[in-house]
Amino acid sequence: MQLTSIGVIGAGAWGTALATVAARAGLPVRLWARNTGAIAAMASAHENTARLPGIALPPGIAPTSDRADLSACDCVLIATPAQAMRAVMTEFAPHLAPGTRAVITAKGIEQRTGLFMADVLAEAAPALEPLVLSGPSFAADVARGLPTAVTLAARSLEIARPVAEALSIQTFRPYLSDDLAGVQIGGAVKNVLAIACGIVAGRGLGESARAALIARAFAELTRFGRALGARPETLTGLSGLGDLVLTCSSSQSRNYSFGLALGQGRTATEASAGQKGVSEGAFTAAAVVSIAAAEGLEMPICAAVLDILEDRATVSAVIERLMQRPLKTED
Repeated sequence: MQLTSIGVIGAGAWGTALATVAARAGLPVRLWARNTGAIAAMASAHENTARLPGIALPPGIAPTSDRADLSACDCVLIATPAQAMRAVMTEFAPHLAPGTRAVITAKGIEQRTGLFMADVLAEAAPALEPLVLSGPSFAADVARGLPTAVTLAARSLEIARPVAEALSIQTFRPYLSDDLAGVQIGGAVKNVLAIACGIVAGRGLGESARAALIARAFAELTRFGRALGARPETLTGLSGLGDLVLTCSSSQSRNYSFGLALGQGRTATEASAGQKGVSEGAFTAAAVVSIAAAEGLEMPICAAVLDILEDRATVSAVIERLMQRPLKTED
């Protein structure tokens, strides 16, 4: 199967960047957003001035606020925030043909249900074929044409391959996987862990502390992933370790910058107000800790982040608690 057209649902920075990739690959792209004013501005300026200023939209991108305009697309890329995906895709379900490949690009767990995004999509739009795209990728880097490698997962490699081929260009390389669970786990859990790394940086605890935290964060991610059936090679790959390293190291990451503000003494509300876009880790933390408890897993870093977010502990108290945990062998 060769894809002939792409729809992108969500015209934030990431959705716009992915639309740019598809257009550079030579495909006609319909870029949808609910906000008619934002769509009109993009169509007029030929760029997303609010989220990706200074980066021109390729001519193959057609912004729209009409869901029906995506009806003929072979594949849709879902670039909405994780907590909004159910509502958006429930509205889109009648407009998309059964079997349409639907690529989830949000990295999170639904807060209300504790479901991963592929399971949310299965409930909201059960006729669609779920895929997941994840990995170390900042929207601005992708839109500017800087080299980026990601993981594209589906139920089978045969389902993922046509989408990977359609999106593959000189600067954007998707690797194939049929480990849907593992790719989703890496993307969701690393967001919580990136908040912790931001807190360490905001508190001025030094590079040694940040490096140690990344290593122990990866241990938590690995424990969580193994318990939920992720493959080891997925957890050590682009969508696991690769994405963790990126988001724990740069203020371009909304989760890292959110944690940075917390470490500098701002409240969670104040930290959120200062951001463009959503810090998915702030919504995912409770779900990760709840799932870990049900599985009998120790996730001290994720639990510490949740305690800070829910005002059960101060940053100083959490740091002291982590440093005074019983001595043990490294796993």
